[in-house]
Amino acid sequence: MMYDAYTRKFGGARVTRSDVLHSVAGNPRATIVADLTADNAIPTDAFECIICTQTLQFIYDFRAALRELHRILKPGGVLLLTAHGTSRIGRREGVDSWGEYWRFTAQSMRRLLAEAFGGGESRIEVYGNVLAAVANLHCLAAEELTRAELDHRDPDYEVLLAVRAVKAA
Repeated sequence: MMYDAYTRKFGGARVTRSDVLHSVAGNPRATIVADLTADNAIPTDAFECIICTQTLQFIYDFRAALRELHRILKPGGVLLLTAHGTSRIGRREGVDSWGEYWRFTAQSMRRLLAEAFGGGESRIEVYGNVLAAVANLHCLAAEELTRAELDHRDPDYEVLLAVRAVKAA
């Protein structure tokens, strides 16, 4: 697994430094070991961009994690975050390495971003439709659907939420 794949793919030569955070020691790709829900040694206003994909639902105290992500962003810095809405359970506490606790909607994410990012700007894009939701629940790969089937958006079937939140300057 490439922990910095999105940074390299979309940032390219514009990226001068890339860090990978992991919550427990032992990950050889991690440059930072820290808990986003507790006091840690990550400096305030440290990052221009944070990419946090499919993570928030695995953090029980997700509000603390959002506040921490806001704290460590530089003023004007951007948080790129994804979370799933409709999906099957990915991890079970006591069975897998960690538990999965939450499902998000555009409505809940909007309110959470207002709490954590206050005066900053945020945008949420919602992807999904009934076919994509059913395909996801049946563990079908995106390649098994056509682009048109994936691109159709139905606000009643929020499969994926994509967030861009900017810390106020």
